[in-house]
Amino acid sequence: MWQQQSLRPSPGGLTGRAVTPLPPPPGRSAAHAAPLRLPLPSRSGVPAGAEPPPCRCCRRRGRSARRRPFPSLPPPPHMPRRAGAAASPGAAVTAAALSLPWVGGGRAAPPGPARPGPAETLRRPPARPVPSAPRPEPAAAAGREAAMSLLSALVPLLRVYCIGLRVILHQLRRRFQPRCAPASVFPTQNGKVAIVTGGTKGIGYQTAKHLARLGMHVIIAANSESDGQEAVRKIKEETLTGKVEFLYCDLASMKSIRQFVQQFRAKNCPLHVLVNNAGVMLVPERKTEDGFEEHFGLNYLGHFLLTNLLLDTLKQSGTHSHNARIITVSSATHYVGKLHLNDLQSRCSYSPHGAYAQSKLALVLFTYRLQHLLTAIGSHVTANVVDPGVVNTELYKHVFWVVKVVKWMTAWLFFKTPEEGASTTIYAAVSPEMEGAGGCYLYNEKRTKSADVAYDEELQRRLWTESCKMVGISDEASRLP
Repeated sequence: MWQQQSLRPSPGGLTGRAVTPLPPPPGRSAAHAAPLRLPLPSRSGVPAGAEPPPCRCCRRRGRSARRRPFPSLPPPPHMPRRAGAAASPGAAVTAAALSLPWVGGGRAAPPGPARPGPAETLRRPPARPVPSAPRPEPAAAAGREAAMSLLSALVPLLRVYCIGLRVILHQLRRRFQPRCAPASVFPTQNGKVAIVTGGTKGIGYQTAKHLARLGMHVIIAANSESDGQEAVRKIKEETLTGKVEFLYCDLASMKSIRQFVQQFRAKNCPLHVLVNNAGVMLVPERKTEDGFEEHFGLNYLGHFLLTNLLLDTLKQSGTHSHNARIITVSSATHYVGKLHLNDLQSRCSYSPHGAYAQSKLALVLFTYRLQHLLTAIGSHVTANVVDPGVVNTELYKHVFWVVKVVKWMTAWLFFKTPEEGASTTIYAAVSPEMEGAGGCYLYNEKRTKSADVAYDEELQRRLWTESCKMVGISDEASRLP
């Protein structure tokens, strides 16, 4: 029995094991004692240089175990060969050799478009995917929309309250200044007729009362029968005159406005003064009877239609020495208002502060355009817009409760009374200084400058044209310069 004694490297390298046998048994030759060299097994388990044994299938078919080896491919160019490593047998194989018919079972590839060989495919750098724009996640998109909606409501709010604070500070400073000029005294207005919208409360009531005291025949137009009759009764008691009456008119309804004009024309009386005073402020989002946003529909479109329907009567009543007058009550919020001609109804993003400021800016634009048209045809009618200031009225019922508390505590000091707020409207309606003057913005009975955007004639014209389409009247102004 042979036993392995030691391992010694052969002079030619590590090509086999040197085995020293035991002394030969008796009857054996000494040649058996020579060291034996056994070939080392390869990685596949077969000694190097030996032919591998055939598999079972080859033995049954009588085939040789030797297979035609598939040429190994050289390493890619970006992978350097290890130092001292021998070149692979398939390094010299070209792309043409790789596409020989014997590849794939000895049968030629079917006819068709040429395809790149394996070597060419490996050497081709992989195509980098084109980065696509990341799609916004639904939650992130909804968050951005909510943030934009909040911002679109917050910015007009801050602007309106900032301009209101400026007006309050100006009123406070003016209150403590000594008054040099005495209160205005106006001439009597016997025989003249005036219409005051919203004349049941606040500024409108004080305007109607003062005009009636000057001898005018005042017609109060409002949307409450009970409040209208109560205002008529109180004015008659305070002025001791019977020239005050009430006619129902809901400026949020185009049908009601037309009915009011018909009732007034049935009286066959002239019209010398039209005061567009009624309005709402900071109401929640809601529509008028005709589907208009309430600020824009009542504050602006209602007065726009009423003025145009009464314009012929005003033209007939005005004379060269005594022009008929149209007075429209706006607000200082028009300075921060923005007119969106593509979204006049505030459908995209509603803000009560933004909608209110837009309606007041539209009234200023309307007045300037109206005066331009009246001057172009040589009519004896003037149109002016007034700013009453910050007045203590019932319009603040839709503001935040904090503002209500502050108003209740400080209104006696910072706010104007309704009578003080009506002074500029009365001045524009009957003052001899305003005879023949039109297209003015009045504040504290003085002419002042309105917002720069209000003097844009192209914007005035476009708003007038769009308003005519909304209320359903012909745009006769399109034929005028």
